[in-house]
Amino acid sequence: MIGTLPRYFGMRFLTTLVAVLMGVFALVILLDYVEQMRRLSDAPNVSALLVAKISLFRVPQIAERILPFCVLIGAMSCYLGLSRRLELVVSRAAGMSAWQFIAPALVVALGVGVIATAVYNPIAAVLQEKAKRLEAELSGNVEGLQATVNGFWVTQRSNNGQSIINATNSREQGVRLSKVTAFVFDQGGHFIERIEANTAALEAGHWRLDDARVYSPGAPPDEREFYLLATNLTPEQVRETFSTPETVPFWQLPYFIDMAERVGLPAAGYRLQYQKLLARPFMLAAMVLLAAAFSLRFVRFGGVQKMVLGGMASGFLLYILSKLTDDLSNAGLLTPMIAAWMPAAIGAMTGFLVLLHQEDG
Repeated sequence: MIGTLPRYFGMRFLTTLVAVLMGVFALVILLDYVEQMRRLSDAPNVSALLVAKISLFRVPQIAERILPFCVLIGAMSCYLGLSRRLELVVSRAAGMSAWQFIAPALVVALGVGVIATAVYNPIAAVLQEKAKRLEAELSGNVEGLQATVNGFWVTQRSNNGQSIINATNSREQGVRLSKVTAFVFDQGGHFIERIEANTAALEAGHWRLDDARVYSPGAPPDEREFYLLATNLTPEQVRETFSTPETVPFWQLPYFIDMAERVGLPAAGYRLQYQKLLARPFMLAAMVLLAAAFSLRFVRFGGVQKMVLGGMASGFLLYILSKLTDDLSNAGLLTPMIAAWMPAAIGAMTGFLVLLHQEDG
């Protein structure tokens, strides 16, 4: 009986989790399809089938972000269902403690987290890139990528020193830039000159800045037809620089981190994403502990609504904590490892302490 019941509880949790994931997946596809139809309604040669294809490619990464909430909802639904059918009462009468029928769900959550990190994440990243490419083709923005408020920034090093490049628009994933401003420093970090140019193209060993104007301290502006700015970057490295950490598959993140550090580019975002993916199995296990802390109360005692609301509120607070640690890491106030593992550790300890108080006093 000790071996049969854990397998039963584990299969019940897995079945409930799969049902929740399928429901959430279908709902997200529907909402994203409606949103894409609204955004791309003015695009020429757009069809409902193509928009559905874009939504289908986009949804896996969206579902990946809400996977912890799906585990939380699945675990709470599973334990509330077991309590409603008095199966938990029978299990306790048979001599099983709460830790024994929580353990199978923890094992399943860890397994799901490993699969989500090692298999699902690379697939979702590839599909997200395909969705972006299809959206660019439909919107007619194939040649360039519109900049954000502060534009695109590239920090680079060379044998002559360091330079920082800012561009309003980017084409070919950063190989060609427009409305460029470059700040040049020597090897000691002292400012040398500022360069403004209409366009910039990455060539072998340098950036070619066309229609450039050079501003040096104590000298009048110098207008040039072109300016060659030395760089150690390659076109492949620049293209990879313009890839966001969320769109990089898990197995390629160590290469991106190493490449960024070798050329002097910021790697904190890639490190944070890598650590978050490593911590994902434990984050899902923490969600199971939180769900168990709020859903193991017998239904006949009442207060089911309060338990559900408490569990959802705890998951929401954990999500806010995760976003807060991400922002602190991006600001350089927390290391990526601490920022990625802190929410999982706090969630697991909270659920563990609540269960310890409920079960063992």
